[in-house]
Amino acid sequence: MSARVWVVDDDRSVRYVLAAALRQAGHATEDFAGAAEALQALELRGPPDLLFTDVRMPGDDGLVLLERLKQAHPALPVIVMSAYTDVASTAGAFRGGAHEFLSKPFDLDEAVGLATQALGIAGEQADEADASPGADAPAADALIGDTPAMRTLFRAIGRLAQAPLSVLITGETGTGKELVARALHRESPRAHKPFVALNTAAIPAELLESELFGHEAGAFTGASKRHIGRFEQANGGTLFLDEIGDMPLPLQTRLLRVLAEGEFFRVGGRELIRVDVRVIAATHQALDALVAEGRFRADLLHRLDVVRLHLPPLRERRADVPRLAERFLAAAAARFQAPPKRLSRAALDRLLAHDWPGNVRELENLCWRLSALAPGETIAAADVDAVIARESADTAAGDMDGTPAWEAMLAAWVRDELAAGGNDIHARVVQRMDMLLLDAALEHTAGRQAEAAARLGLGRNTVARKLRAKRPRG
Repeated sequence: MSARVWVVDDDRSVRYVLAAALRQAGHATEDFAGAAEALQALELRGPPDLLFTDVRMPGDDGLVLLERLKQAHPALPVIVMSAYTDVASTAGAFRGGAHEFLSKPFDLDEAVGLATQALGIAGEQADEADASPGADAPAADALIGDTPAMRTLFRAIGRLAQAPLSVLITGETGTGKELVARALHRESPRAHKPFVALNTAAIPAELLESELFGHEAGAFTGASKRHIGRFEQANGGTLFLDEIGDMPLPLQTRLLRVLAEGEFFRVGGRELIRVDVRVIAATHQALDALVAEGRFRADLLHRLDVVRLHLPPLRERRADVPRLAERFLAAAAARFQAPPKRLSRAALDRLLAHDWPGNVRELENLCWRLSALAPGETIAAADVDAVIARESADTAAGDMDGTPAWEAMLAAWVRDELAAGGNDIHARVVQRMDMLLLDAALEHTAGRQAEAAARLGLGRNTVARKLRAKRPRG
């Protein structure tokens, strides 16, 4: 017996070709130009076995139709179609109980295959509807992409946002891993609770435990009052741990306990703290290799890696470069309170040809520089070449594997000193490095020595001693 399949879309051509393909596959089809017509037919003839609906239509849109259908017939599988494959659209569809999200333009064989799959498991869909509200999406989603890889990512975010699962986000530096984490939080039932982010590689190992779990007054030198850690700050919401591969092994053990039990002690504390936190972790490293080397706990990886999302590098989705550049140029213009600059065809070709080792972050930085430095309203190819050349010069002293320029410069200086017969090189470098670090930290903290010591991961007495040694005697 053939299945009854309805197609709802204000685009007559889409209705025609999709209905024809479904009929050819043996299904009995009806098509409707809008939600009102479909709902009227629903009242007269009852629900179909499967329904396809567009999102953006005159009158009630497809998500409103989806909501009304699920209220009356929660087991009815609905496939949502849209040319707008951003996170808000996909998450809204899955949050409303959609069986699948089909990006336009779509392959007819794919659509028929989805219909076959949905009809085969139609009885299982009732338990998947989730009417819990999420946060309102921003007017312009931070995640941008029309390439197949990004569309797949958006659909995955839409599904995972509703599930209380740990997610591991992988990808090269600069691909936008925190944006994915924020999208997962924003579209989840936890959206109205805190989103707390911590880059574990940016915090000295001695301070990381306190940052995560907090500490009591007097727990260590400089701990003058109780400090609430990131887990408590994120209670009820989401904690994003970036660069999780750099976490020291002892802290990995404590993190594992929190993930398993939802409880911990502050540093120096005796009160057991219980929290409800969804942990999303990210890394650019191969954690499986770190496990094999004994630098990352296998059981912790299993806890974090319930679901893995991979962000492709920008060079693998070059078709997204024009839209990304347009967004970044518009953001820069708003900050500069000036009209947004436009890319000439030749300038855009230069961007499309670039390999983007720094990924989306590199493109964003380049667009801000172009907004500030390009002389005209239209950005020429020469402007792009000049900015890329300047960035290349800034990193030319670094190694090909991404060694920071200051490290390469230091290594070059040491080699010169050795060649010149210099002595006490280590002592001179350490002394100079100490002074540079102290000066920068005190400038950042407006002269507050205790805060500077904490940020540097040093004891306050150590900082005071180094400052005394720095001052001239006599």
